[in-house]
Amino acid sequence: MAINLKKYITEIAQQAHMAEGFLQTLSSGKKNAALESMAEALLKQKDFILKANKKDLSLAKREGLSRALIDRLILNDKRINEMSESLLEIVKLADPVGEVIKAWRRPNGLWIHKVRVPIGVIAIIYESRPNVTSDCIGLCFKSGNCVILKGGSEALNSNLAIYQTLKNVIKKHGFPEGIIQMAATTNRSAVDQLLKLNKYIDLVIPRGGESLINRVVRSSGIPVIKHYKGICHVYVDEWADLKMAEDICYNAKVQRPGVCNAMEAMLVHKDVAARFLPSMIKRLRKGGVQIRGCPVTAGIAKDVRRATEKDYHSEYLDLILSVKVIGDLQEAISHINFYGTGHSDSIVTDNYEHALTFLKQVDSACVYVNASTRFTDGYQFGLGAEIGISTDKLHCRGPMALEELTTYKYMIFGNGQIRT
Repeated sequence: MAINLKKYITEIAQQAHMAEGFLQTLSSGKKNAALESMAEALLKQKDFILKANKKDLSLAKREGLSRALIDRLILNDKRINEMSESLLEIVKLADPVGEVIKAWRRPNGLWIHKVRVPIGVIAIIYESRPNVTSDCIGLCFKSGNCVILKGGSEALNSNLAIYQTLKNVIKKHGFPEGIIQMAATTNRSAVDQLLKLNKYIDLVIPRGGESLINRVVRSSGIPVIKHYKGICHVYVDEWADLKMAEDICYNAKVQRPGVCNAMEAMLVHKDVAARFLPSMIKRLRKGGVQIRGCPVTAGIAKDVRRATEKDYHSEYLDLILSVKVIGDLQEAISHINFYGTGHSDSIVTDNYEHALTFLKQVDSACVYVNASTRFTDGYQFGLGAEIGISTDKLHCRGPMALEELTTYKYMIFGNGQIRT
């Protein structure tokens, strides 16, 4: 029997909205106890979750999904253990709800407090990665927000298994079921229905490909925080330690190429290109990387495919890398700010002034000196987990974790003041 999609999605949003008040008054101790139970439940239900994931992987292979998408979809013992550990890391973090950001007393005696509070109901629309399901539930729950999840059809079985596992914990603790919700349908119109419900939903966060994010931005009647693609750069400066640069660039490209913080473009200063590129490209090729280079790069290394303008605008999410030889630091910064997506970019240099200039002038959420871009991650930043990497500037930027899932209100204490 076909469901009435509009009715189904509206009821999910209403239930989340009704549970909002309860969750916002829940103590940190009770939230942490539930999160610990969730972490334990993921391990106990590992076989159930892996069985569901196998269904998704079989379907993905039959439908010919890309290697990058399948890599994001895969669950195994290690990844489920990491999902459980991520929830336990969230437990260890300070609860942001109720934090007094600032307090001051006015000459008329009013005592004003700026206090951190939950946003309310958050809808998260995402693709591929099933671990996003548990990360989002954990972060939203700890920060006092009800969450509505809408994953991609390619991960439906995996997402549902994780969701059901954590939903059962909510039930066992006696909390309203509306605290965590999932739109369990492959109907693409479900997203359009969600985006109309600004009466019940306070914020939408899309995580996925550029087409998904653009669609959400165009259609939403609710504020959206965008997690756009990551065209991440590493610039090897003329003052770089070339051995360090080689290790950083290899890690940034090869360690996990199908994720948004992987390096997609490597820029190399002209004065070190002849010394650096031959061994670097040889090592990258051993790692399976296809090189697309500028004319200078092609002149230094053999059999390099020429990079096009499209390459510099591409998020490959694969073992493909564009390489360009750069004249100086300012050219590198200009290239990054023009072709980059404001995600993560790095400079390898021993020159302190160059490092500071790069940090100040590169307009990205995360800017590194002498480190791989692969560290742009909530867990790696010590934030427990993340909803995603925001490439917006309002109201949050970079890894979006507990603090970024709150807003604030002003609480004012008086003793009879009236305005004249």
